[in-house]
Amino acid sequence: MKKTTRQIHVGSVAIGGDAPCSVQSMCSTDTRDVTATVGQIQVLAGVGCEIVRCAVPDMDAAIALGQIKELSPIPVIADIHFDYKLALRVLEGGIDGLRLNPGNIGDKWKVAEVVKSAADRRVPIRIGVNAGSLEKELLERYGHPTAEAMAESALGHIRILEDLNYREIKVSLKASDVMKTVAAYRLLSQQVDYPMHIGITEAGTIFSGTIKSSVGLGILLADGIGDTMRVSLTGDVQDEVRVGYEILKSLGLRHRGVNFVSCPTCGRCQINLVKVAEEVERRLQGVDKRITVAVMGCAVNGPGEAREADVGIAGGKGEGLLFRNGEIVRKVPEDQLADALIEEINKL
Repeated sequence: MKKTTRQIHVGSVAIGGDAPCSVQSMCSTDTRDVTATVGQIQVLAGVGCEIVRCAVPDMDAAIALGQIKELSPIPVIADIHFDYKLALRVLEGGIDGLRLNPGNIGDKWKVAEVVKSAADRRVPIRIGVNAGSLEKELLERYGHPTAEAMAESALGHIRILEDLNYREIKVSLKASDVMKTVAAYRLLSQQVDYPMHIGITEAGTIFSGTIKSSVGLGILLADGIGDTMRVSLTGDVQDEVRVGYEILKSLGLRHRGVNFVSCPTCGRCQINLVKVAEEVERRLQGVDKRITVAVMGCAVNGPGEAREADVGIAGGKGEGLLFRNGEIVRKVPEDQLADALIEEINKL
């Protein structure tokens, strides 16, 4: 059961409370390039991204982010480090959220100015603790970035905001180590009721990063921890969103897109199932229907899985049986299987 947390809003997207876990990504473009950044946000929105974050390294980027926000189809979060003036500028520009660690901003009066501006506009702040950038005193006390040190860092940042009577907060505790990340979230979740942004940072490429993210985020979500998430991958940002939804879908938490089932193939398979499955999956990427599609290779498990799916195929020798809603539609030659399957899906 999902842990009950405070609910905040990033633009129109509810986070925490009874809201489903939302899927985020981060632009890889230069924020100062408004056209490129807006273009990438539109692509992300097209694959289901619900919130996007942009880096703000300098004042030019902060100014550009105001234009980006106006043109963006989804809420935009500004990623700020060290300079409180950048935070003030993006708040003036209408940003939907801040990713900012108040302990890194400097003097308390600077933090107070940012908090006042955010409070006036009901803009939430994400405290983002990262194992790679913990405070020096915590590293000296714990020896290295432990889960306990990460949770303590987050609590310290939270206290700064709470002392300023600000509670529009969400928190993340990310490391590239899966179990360290899980332990840190579990520790903090027992101590606060703020919504949690979950992720495995610097997870890796599409292959290794998907595995690490699926394991770590899957554990947390199964524990009931996680109100919004980002899958951090080295590669196309669209893959972050697709993987995020697949993780949520596998746990029955979100249902965007098609539930795709395919067998691993074995010596019984007498069609090129890998080719068919890859072609079908590619063509299903833009389909947002709550259906199950099965691509199976032989007569052992194939007919059963295909019958249970909304649409499916069970391979034979150079051909396959096409199923729809549990009934055989017809036999289809191997080279027409992908087209026939997509045709039946479009009829649903």
